[in-house]
Amino acid sequence: MLDYSGQNLRGRSFKGQNLTGANFSKADIRGANFSNAILKDVDFTSAKAGLQRRWVIGLLIISCFVLAVSGYLSIIISSSLAYIFKFTNTLEFLGGIIALVIVVVFCIITIRKGLTAGFGFLAGALAVAVAIPIAILYAFVLADAGFVGVAGAIALGVVLGVGFAFTVAIAFAVSGAFAFAVAGAIGGAGAFVVAVAGPIAGAFAGAVAGAFAFAAGAFAVNIAGAFVVTIVGAVALILFSVYIGRRSLAGDEKDAWLRSVALAFTATGGTSFRNADLTDADFTSATLKNTDFRKANLTHTRFYEAKKLDFARVGNTILTKLSVLKLLVTGNGRGKSYVGANLKGANLIGADLKETNLKNANINEATFQRACLEGANLTLTQAVSTDFSSSQMTSACVEAWNIESTTKLNNVDCRFIYLLEHPKPETDDRERRPSSGDFQAGEFTKLFEEVLNTVDLIFRNGIDWKAFVTAFKKVQVENEDTELAIQSIENKDGVFIIRIKVPVDADKEKIHSDLMQTYQLTLKEVEKYKALSQARYDEIIRKSAEMTTIVSLLAAQTRNVQNFQFGDNEGYISMTNSNDASRNINIGSVGRDFNASGQALNLGEISGTVTNTINELPKSSEPEKPGIKELLTQLQTAIEADNNLSDEDKAEALEQVKALAEAGKNPQEGAMQKSAKTAMKILKGTISNFPTAATLVEACSKLLPLISKFLGFG
Repeated sequence: MLDYSGQNLRGRSFKGQNLTGANFSKADIRGANFSNAILKDVDFTSAKAGLQRRWVIGLLIISCFVLAVSGYLSIIISSSLAYIFKFTNTLEFLGGIIALVIVVVFCIITIRKGLTAGFGFLAGALAVAVAIPIAILYAFVLADAGFVGVAGAIALGVVLGVGFAFTVAIAFAVSGAFAFAVAGAIGGAGAFVVAVAGPIAGAFAGAVAGAFAFAAGAFAVNIAGAFVVTIVGAVALILFSVYIGRRSLAGDEKDAWLRSVALAFTATGGTSFRNADLTDADFTSATLKNTDFRKANLTHTRFYEAKKLDFARVGNTILTKLSVLKLLVTGNGRGKSYVGANLKGANLIGADLKETNLKNANINEATFQRACLEGANLTLTQAVSTDFSSSQMTSACVEAWNIESTTKLNNVDCRFIYLLEHPKPETDDRERRPSSGDFQAGEFTKLFEEVLNTVDLIFRNGIDWKAFVTAFKKVQVENEDTELAIQSIENKDGVFIIRIKVPVDADKEKIHSDLMQTYQLTLKEVEKYKALSQARYDEIIRKSAEMTTIVSLLAAQTRNVQNFQFGDNEGYISMTNSNDASRNINIGSVGRDFNASGQALNLGEISGTVTNTINELPKSSEPEKPGIKELLTQLQTAIEADNNLSDEDKAEALEQVKALAEAGKNPQEGAMQKSAKTAMKILKGTISNFPTAATLVEACSKLLPLISKFLGFG
């Protein structure tokens, strides 16, 4: 392992080198170049980064010069305000009033909305200052050519007065505020002297020059008043410049661009980690002012108690938001809000995040090992590959958080959690788990083992079941290489959660997006069903039968679901007697109700229809090797003989066998293949909760793969 601990490495270049695991603790790395280097697991604890002395001196000299110029320009602006004492000259008096109004309005707008808005006002003022004299001049020319001299004087006075104030105000605001921000970003006593003495010296020099000019005759009558206005105005503008610069450094969003420009300027010549891989690097207690972290990989990078990190150039990393930066430095976010924050890959080992609001935050790949997340709001957080090992999560809310098999929940200390962010109005209950008592050791992790391989769809404003089933089948077909199955449905006071079981390696974000977007598009088509002809009514009835099977399965799985109803009078599902295995399930369809639980079923007639369809298929050419006809016949027999299936389930399963037989007539046709794949998935869903030793399960596990091969998608 490379050991540079405690060494003087100022100005050294490590550009592009592989320094994995190296030790730079307590080293002086000011001005060092680590661009494009591999710095995984590198120890930078208590290291000193930033600018070398010669760069600091150079930047201070530049700042001093700019601040002196700013102070001098503030005198010029203030002297233009002193024209209000020239009562004997109407144009000059008017110019002074206009300049005063412009400067005051500019300062007010800048303080309230930022420099950008202030510059916008000045641009408008300049446009008006140019337009009005031109308009007056044009009017005089049209009226009488003899008035051209008067019009020209008016135009010249207004243009010079307003335009001059506008130009100088911009120079003052940019140079003064920027230079102060630069001096503040450098830091230290020298920078403070420059920030204070620079503009004062410039203003004093300007004031002396202005006083001599006034005494020479420009303001002989009102020299005292003009001098006072000039000095007071200059001091006020200097203080305004200091305020804007200081506000930008503090991270005020109104002048964020000014801070960014100042930090970019001061980071030039400082320590550079640009585009470096700092995965698991440790900057604990390091000094990081004037350091460049642009495009660096900061996954699990430790910044605990780092100094002056807020004066580093961070680009678009997770350090961009000062609130996040301070959290990484202090490790204390107790009770604070980070709604929607980007904390991807953040290192928050041992952090205090009790009752912190992380709703909708991106905490993918972040580490919260040993962190306190008690009472934290993790609603809708993205927590893929996130490490919660040994963290404390009692009373945290995890509604619809996105976790998967790569999320680490080992040894989580949790007595109970909440599954809903907002409490039920009538009970003030946020759906506690466990409902009573506490989790025993390991039970929290066990609770989410199934969730790790599911996608949760949340419907807060009800759900149209026909639209959902149509959307679900469409997504199944589009993702034919990914096994999708409905695992459970929950109704929590009108908030419906449909949990979709997916493979471990599935792209859960894509599946969730596809299902929700397809559902929304399908909703728009639902109304068209009302105008369908009778010829299509039978097709809808068949799809309703498919819905019956799915919901019947869910009814057998889902617990504590009462008065479960979707849709409206023209298409609905209701579930009652939730604690009883014989749940009642009703599905409505267009025009009239289709009652799947109360309708008398003629299994003999259905079985006969299926048999006739199968008999239309050709027999196997090899007597000892069954073909598609013989395999479907065996499957039909197994379904009819199974006592685990209700009559409704048998009817639906036989309908799927019939669909497979229809596909067997022309297996190469795309529509037939899609229909067959859907039938296969419904059959697999039908037996998903049966014991593995059940006769039908054994038959399906043997027959379905063979049937798939015959149909060309096995």
